[in-house]
Amino acid sequence: MEKRVRDSFARQSMMDTLGAKIANVAPGAVEITAPILPIALQQQGFGHAGLAFSLGDTAAGYSALSLMPEDQEVVTAEIRIHLLAPARGDQLIARGKVIKPGRRLVVVQAEVFARTGGREVQIALLTGTMVPVPA
Repeated sequence: MEKRVRDSFARQSMMDTLGAKIANVAPGAVEITAPILPIALQQQGFGHAGLAFSLGDTAAGYSALSLMPEDQEVVTAEIRIHLLAPARGDQLIARGKVIKPGRRLVVVQAEVFARTGGREVQIALLTGTMVPVPA
């Protein structure tokens, strides 16, 4: 399961461009980290909401994939983001988890944190639905 998630993640060129890495994989839970790079800043110098969304969506999606049988993958059907604070810091951490697995729909959540040194501040909360599709 972990190899499958990591191999799939390695094929995502956007995550590579953002410097994102998988930090942890467990059944129904995935953590992704990424530096806040100059290419991902908004006009006031904070990490762009698009960076938080991309990391959160990806962490949530891979948390769902971690529970899928080998003949299925997942795609995002819908996902909502609540921006809670500016992305100030050196790194973002997205922690995705499955809230309710299902054969047709998988309800997921991701929390995104900005880290400076050892301090983390939650900057976003995402909730969404993944749909299993043939691999």
